[in-house]
Amino acid sequence: MVKKVIQPEKLFDSSPFHYSQVVTATGGTLVHISGLAAWNKDGQLVGGDDLVAQTRQTLANIRAGLDGAGAKIDDLIMIRSFIVNYQPEYFELLMPEFAAFFGDARPPASTWVGVQALALPDLLIEIEAQAVIG
Repeated sequence: MVKKVIQPEKLFDSSPFHYSQVVTATGGTLVHISGLAAWNKDGQLVGGDDLVAQTRQTLANIRAGLDGAGAKIDDLIMIRSFIVNYQPEYFELLMPEFAAFFGDARPPASTWVGVQALALPDLLIEIEAQAVIG
């Protein structure tokens, strides 16, 4: 798989925010990871009412999904985060979690969506992802 991160001259540099404006991928197998939440392997919610803790677990679950498909963080081409009752101050709270998750990998394209609710009332964040491997 060849992943190319593009920073168009007419768009601001998004790298400080741990996402890429445009990502292309050629060759390989497309991996779709369903929206994952902060449940551990036993189906127990991790983090309670702490959005940062739920985000950390959710990203760990994304990593587990990638591992299961034989993919790496750098294979991600898109993530979408759905955050209950999103407030602008959440950005500063969550950025360190995303920075730690991506590390030195080239970040994928990304979208954050504020939502009224998720599938169950205790869930504060859900993240879905796409990767290309091969």
